[in-house]
Amino acid sequence: MSNLPNCPECHSEYTYEDGNLFVCPECAHEWNLESDSGNDEDKRIIKDANGNVLNDGDSVTVIKDLKVKGSSLVIKIGTKVKNIRLIDGDHDIDCKIDSFGAMKLKSEFVKKI
Repeated sequence: MSNLPNCPECHSEYTYEDGNLFVCPECAHEWNLESDSGNDEDKRIIKDANGNVLNDGDSVTVIKDLKVKGSSLVIKIGTKVKNIRLIDGDHDIDCKIDSFGAMKLKSEFVKKI
């Protein structure tokens, strides 16, 4: 019997090798042992204005009046934003603000509730 690692996603023992990758037939996860060890280093940590770590689904409050580009609207200080989603880029928070709609914010202008 071969000594292959269990799937890191679903912990299935029925993994197999496909070239230089390992494949799980139950959840279809593919991974490479060399890149699997550095997975945590690739993940970017996003912090709010106070240094608290932000996660997907958190609620935040705007700490500064923000002008909406291409519009005369302003997002006022103290506006609460629920269920944020973290993304890559300059504006690293994707969210939906009541009465404004979909919006992208910079993490330096919000604080975690």
